[in-house]
Amino acid sequence: MNKVFTNFGIKSDDNRKDELIRIITHSAEQLTLPELEALYYDMLTKGYIK
Repeated sequence: MNKVFTNFGIKSDDNRKDELIRIITHSAEQLTLPELEALYYDMLTKGYIK
């Protein structure tokens, strides 16, 4: 089955990656310490952080 991506504007993969990193960074900056610790633990156990 083909992957379908919906984009309202055509962006390169690098631009999309940069945009997602900015969104995630901004969101992480708003978290409390316990929320950051929970996120860190979750990402660590899923292997996203090594």
